[in-house]
Amino acid sequence: MPLSKRNQTDLPLESTGETLDRPSKDDAAVFTDEQTAVEIDNVSFYYGEKQALSRIYMKIAKHRVTAFIGPSGCGKSTLLRCLNRLNDLVDAARMEGSIRVAGLDTYDPSVDVSELRKKVGMVFQKFNPFPKTIFENVAYGPRIHGIKKKGELEEIVERSLKSVALWDEVSDRLHDSALALSGGQQQRLCIARAIAIEPEILLMDEPCSALDPIATARIEELMVGLKSQYTIVIVTHNMQQAARIADYTGFLYMGELIEFGPTERIFTRPKENRTEDYITGRFG
Repeated sequence: MPLSKRNQTDLPLESTGETLDRPSKDDAAVFTDEQTAVEIDNVSFYYGEKQALSRIYMKIAKHRVTAFIGPSGCGKSTLLRCLNRLNDLVDAARMEGSIRVAGLDTYDPSVDVSELRKKVGMVFQKFNPFPKTIFENVAYGPRIHGIKKKGELEEIVERSLKSVALWDEVSDRLHDSALALSGGQQQRLCIARAIAIEPEILLMDEPCSALDPIATARIEELMVGLKSQYTIVIVTHNMQQAARIADYTGFLYMGELIEFGPTERIFTRPKENRTEDYITGRFG
């Protein structure tokens, strides 16, 4: 997908004609290069003629949880899927700007997308275990990346399941179907499957939306625990969830990044009126 950069003055304004106070590139520079896992630089995204994202600047910190919040259709999931190029699968989709993961321009033509997705794992909104055994679900990724020895695969499966606090619940039935697990267990299995290939970054798109409160609490606890090993980026409609688990929060509205910063400040002392209006329930 070829990239091109536009001058900011060439981009359309909101349909209302109002000029938005977009975060500047300087506003995005919260972290040093050593602390930065992902740098999003002047990113706009289009589905055909429809613009979904406009001039996004953001740095995502290593080993922290970053949440994208905002109303439905604001561009949260589109931005998340740009990070591992899942949007490549959409016809007529195109991106402008650059996204760098560990200093690598992820949209450079020389980038091996399968290797990128090994570094940047994904957990989807609807838990989607393969119709295979619990063991095979976790071993699938390592196996396709060349690990064949039974002992090594067994070690990876055990380590991954322990990381998501699932090992004690399933260790005696690893060869049973994953589809027999509860919803919360299936989602934890999907997280184990994602981390089995040892990504640097873990993307989560509404991972708790289909779960009950008890299962949601376990996933939230898991995310907080996993950030010591992985950089986690989550999309959520649940502002209370973002406030509980995220270190940094970005508020998106109509394809714009309205505000980004430490979660505690975003929720208690937002700089933008639109951020305050959203988190206090005036719209969205």
